[in-house]
This record gives sequence, C-alpha cells and structure tokens, in this order.
Amino acid sequence: MVTGGAGGLGAATVRHLVGLGVGVAVFDRDGERAATLAKELGNAATAVAGDVNDDADVSAAIEAARQLGAFSLVVNVAGGATGGGRTVGRDGTPHDKAIFETTMAMNAFGTFNVSRLSAAAMAGNEPDGDGQRGVIVNTASIAGLEGQTGQLAYAAAKGAILAMTLPMARDLAPSGIRVCAVAPGTMGTPLMMSVNEELKDHLTASIVFPKRMGRPEEFALLVESIARNPYLNGENIRLDGALRFPPK
Repeated sequence: MVTGGAGGLGAATVRHLVGLGVGVAVFDRDGERAATLAKELGNAATAVAGDVNDDADVSAAIEAARQLGAFSLVVNVAGGATGGGRTVGRDGTPHDKAIFETTMAMNAFGTFNVSRLSAAAMAGNEPDGDGQRGVIVNTASIAGLEGQTGQLAYAAAKGAILAMTLPMARDLAPSGIRVCAVAPGTMGTPLMMSVNEELKDHLTASIVFPKRMGRPEEFALLVESIARNPYLNGENIRLDGALRFPPK
C-alpha cells in the first residue's frame, strides 16, 4: 500500500512497484486521481479513497491490498502543509495553533495511524527465512532535521516522523517488521516543476550534486532498496544531493 499514492512521490512509487511485479493499493484522499492511476496500471493496482487518520478508511485500504497478494509493504507518503509562519511573526502575532495542529495531523498522526494498523495486519504474515513479515517506509523531509525560518509546523511534523523510526523498529522487531524513513530534499514533483525558472534556480542553489531537484523515480528506487535489503532497519535516510537547508 502506498498512501498519498496519487501524488508526485507516491505515484512514482506505485508505478515503480507495479513495474517490479508488486500489487499495490493506491490510497489517497483524491479518489479520482487514485482511480485514474490504478486504471492506467491495470490489474496490479487498486484505488482506495480515504483519510489516513480515519481507521475505517485505512482498514479498507489494507483489505484492498490483501486482495492483490500478501500485504507486506506500506509506504507512507501522504502528508503536506497547510501554511507556515514564524513562532512569533514580525508584527508580534503568535503562530497559528490550528495550522500547527493540522500539519501535525496530516503528517505525523497519519503516518503513525497507518503504520500501527498496517503492522497489526502484517504481524499475521508467514515469516521469511530471516523471520521478516513486513516493511514500513515512512516519508519525512530534511526539513525535519534542519527546518528553515517559517517552517516550524512542517519541520516539527517531519521531525516527529523521523523520531518514530527507531522506537517503532524496536517495537515491531518481535513481529519481524522493519521500519525506515526517507528524508527527501528538494524533489522535482509535478508541482515543484511547475514553478517559474527563477524560483527553480533558488530552490536548487544549495544542492551540491547532482545540481538539480531529485526525481520522484529516485525516491521510488530508494523505497525498493529498503524493501529488498533485510538488514536496513531503524534508519532515517537522506535523499538530497548533499543539500543542507540554509536558515532562510
């Protein structure tokens, strides 16, 4: 299952996994886009519309994934931001509390909710030779490590996802479920590629090499690597071309 599976990184991951012969449930709030992608990919994909914070919706997505084969991989890509702001603005206005709460819910809470329900389902799988029953790959951001001015809510939400990785891996070790997170830098999703050239130049200025935005397909390749390598566990992995965010 790929949450946020109809979006830029999510859709690239869905396509890549289907290309490897993996059946994928495309779970996304935008049911129409999810259905369009699933139709494009044929019988190897199925679409589920829903909210990652709704237990019934997540359970429906898990069941849809099970109809395609053993449910042993979940990739949490769903997330985003509803606005930024400084802790206290230049005019003295404190950060909007609702924006902070919503951003946490979209990212950290949703990732936690899908992970806990998916892990409970995977725990019933037959183990492989290493005792492995499943893999969870969560999506954070390098903003969770070096958030910029005005990114407080988003940085906190992505930082929470990174902080979950090791304790979740430890919690799920008895069930044979591995957990890793990917912290992408500036990725060339369709939304990011639609901005003007001046903004693109600004966004790529601090990227060391390759001197460009990351490709969604490169995110999907890392997901594959995590899924294939049974010794990757409890790790947060940067995918950023050696980018380090400046303060602003």
